[in-house]
Amino acid sequence: MSRITLARRTLGKSSLFVFSVGASSPLTVLVGGIVSTYALTGVVGVPLSFLVIMSVVSVLAIGYVAMSKYVLHSAPFYAQLAQGVSPAAGVAGATVALLGYNAIQISLFALIGTTLAGLVGGFWWWWALAAWVIVGALGRFRGAANAKVLGSLLAVEIATILLFDAAAFFNPASGPISLEPLMPSSLVATGASGALAFAMAAFTGAESPPAFGEEARSHGAVGGATFGGIVFLGVFYAVSAWAYATAAGPDHVVEAARDPGRGPLMVLDHVFGPGVVTLATLLLVTSVLAAMSAFHATVARYVFALAREDVLPSSWAKVSEGSKGGAPLGGSLLQSLVSLLVIVVFVVSGADPMGTMFVWLSTIGALCVLLLLTASSMAARSFFGAGGGARESVMIRQVGPSIGGVLGVLLLVFMASNLSSLLGVSPGSPLPWLVAVIVVLTGAGGFAWGVWLKRSRPGVYENLGRGTPDPLTVLDQRLSDLAV
Repeated sequence: MSRITLARRTLGKSSLFVFSVGASSPLTVLVGGIVSTYALTGVVGVPLSFLVIMSVVSVLAIGYVAMSKYVLHSAPFYAQLAQGVSPAAGVAGATVALLGYNAIQISLFALIGTTLAGLVGGFWWWWALAAWVIVGALGRFRGAANAKVLGSLLAVEIATILLFDAAAFFNPASGPISLEPLMPSSLVATGASGALAFAMAAFTGAESPPAFGEEARSHGAVGGATFGGIVFLGVFYAVSAWAYATAAGPDHVVEAARDPGRGPLMVLDHVFGPGVVTLATLLLVTSVLAAMSAFHATVARYVFALAREDVLPSSWAKVSEGSKGGAPLGGSLLQSLVSLLVIVVFVVSGADPMGTMFVWLSTIGALCVLLLLTASSMAARSFFGAGGGARESVMIRQVGPSIGGVLGVLLLVFMASNLSSLLGVSPGSPLPWLVAVIVVLTGAGGFAWGVWLKRSRPGVYENLGRGTPDPLTVLDQRLSDLAV
C-alpha cells in the first residue's frame, strides 16, 4: 500500500467553505433551480423547503462529520462504509460516489456550453471543451491554490445575488413584503415532496469538505466548513427564493416562473440596468466553472485514495511534486478523460445537452449523494456503537445518526417519487426507473468487486478504508524539495 499523501495542513476553514458552497453553484440555483421549482411544482412555499432541507442535511451530516474525525480519508463515504459496515460495502459506496460526483460534474458541461453558445454563438460543445481545458488545468494545482481562485469568483457571485435580493425586497410586486412563502401552509400542499426533492438537489456538494480532510489544518475546520456551508446555503437560498416571490408577488410567482421573460435576471435589469444583467450572466458562467472544479477535485481525491489502497491501479495515485505540490494528478487526469468521453458520446449521438445530458446526469448525481449521506449515518451509528470514537455525546453516537438515517430514507422516497418531475418526463413514464437501475447496478457492481478482493486479495481487502498514512511517518509535501 502506498504511503503517498496530498498537501497536508494547507486548507483552512474558509478554503473548505469555498469548496462546500461553490460546488452548489448558488447563481445557477437562483436562475435555474429556484425558478424551476416554482414552475414545476406550483408550490409557493419554496423558501421554506430550503430551510427544511437545511435542517435535514444538517442532521444527516452529524454522523458523517463526527466519523470523519477518526476516519481521515480522501474518499470519506468509501472509508466510513468500509469501517462502519464492511470493506465490501465501502467499495460499493466508492463506486456510487464516483458515479454521482462524475455525473454532476459532467452535467455542468452542458449547462456552461449552452449558456455560452446563447451569449456568444457557436456550438455548445465548443464551449464545453473550452471549459474542459480550464477545469483540467485547475486540477493540476493543489486545493489551496484552487480555493483562492474559486473564492474570489464566489464572492462576486454572492454579491450579485445579494443585489438581486435587495432589488426584489425594495421593489415588491404589491403592498408590503409578504411572509406567505415562509408559512408552513404554503409548503404543505400538493407538490410539496417535489419542492423538497428539488431543494435537496441544490445542496449537492455541501458535504464535500471531509474529502479534503487529509489536506485540512484541523478536523474543526472540516466540521465548521461542512455545517457552515449547509446553513449558509439553506438561509441564502431561502432568502433568495423569498425575494423572487416578493418581486413577482406570492399569488403570481408560479405564473412568473413559467414565463421565460420574468426570471431573476429581469428583476436586476429593471432595477440596475442591462450592465448588471450582463455581469450576472458572465458570473453564471464562472459559477458553473467553480462548481465543476469543486466536483472535479472531489472525484480526483476519491480516485487517489482508492488507488493508494490498490483498489484502483496504484499508478493513478500520482501526485504533483515540489513544495507547491500534493495535487492528485492521476485522479484529475482520469476524471478529465471520463468527462471528455461522455461529452463526445453526447455530441455524436446528437442528444439534447440540457434536456438529456444536464437534467439526467445532475439527477443521478443528486440521488447518489443523498443515498451516500443516508448510508454514512448508518455507518456512523455502527462505528460508534462498536466503540469507535472517544467520549462523544449520545447525540453524536446514536441519536443524530439514527434520526439522520430515517430522514435520509424519507428524502430518498421523496426524490424517487418525483423523478419524473426532476427529469422532465411525463408522469407514468418508465424512464425514471432507469436512474434507479443505474445507481443500484453501480452499487451492486462495487459490492461484487469488494467480494472479489476479499477472495483474491485478502491483504488489500482487510485494509480497505484504512490507507491514509500516519503524517509522522511521511515527509510533508511542502518539504519535498529539501534533502533530509
